[in-house]
Amino acid sequence: MFWNEADADKPYQVPDDIVDLAFKINCKCLPLEHTRQLSKAIHDALPWIAEEDRAGIHLIHGAESGNGWIRPEDTSNEVLYLSRRTRMSLRLPKDRLEDAAKLTGQTLAIDEYKIEVGESLLKPLSTSSTIFSRYVLSAESEAEDDFLKRIYKELQGMGINISKLLCGKTHILQGHEGEVFTRSIMLAELKPEESVTVQQKGIGEGRKIGCGLFIAHKGIAPVKGIEDD
Repeated sequence: MFWNEADADKPYQVPDDIVDLAFKINCKCLPLEHTRQLSKAIHDALPWIAEEDRAGIHLIHGAESGNGWIRPEDTSNEVLYLSRRTRMSLRLPKDRLEDAAKLTGQTLAIDEYKIEVGESLLKPLSTSSTIFSRYVLSAESEAEDDFLKRIYKELQGMGINISKLLCGKTHILQGHEGEVFTRSIMLAELKPEESVTVQQKGIGEGRKIGCGLFIAHKGIAPVKGIEDD
């Protein structure tokens, strides 16, 4: 008899076919609403990204509530102040990492502000059981329940029978073709491989303007309490 149980005890290994590439940046501040400008600057620097379906561009975030400062509802004339630890990140397939690393040493123009791009660090996707996306494309006319049902159906299409979905804040971003309406969402109690699958594939469209991209969250707190900007 041949009996091999070694694989059953093997911890889940996160595949490296999709990863985040995080760049150090030298930039003191940016427009709080910089969706279109950041996406355009990266497209200009890396023209191939437009045709790379697996790629995504994370928007740049700081602390939403700190030192008495609260993220305003009207973001049109507000500025986001960045710390030295702030990173600019791209979600990329493994075979595009070398191409994307060419951003190092470049300066990206975001209106009158400049982002000096430094060295990059490879970050594998998380196995966290709780992940969230700050922005998933929706429509203002789409009710929250309908939004959740749509997301549930899309997850089922990935083979994921999700048991906990939490919908949170709404935001309006400036996309390439005008304003887009988004909702934040949290997924909880995922298996490691399910968590990674969602991060690899994303939800909905809009990856190049920061939508549908999931990252790890510390726990199952309501999304309405996530301090995201």
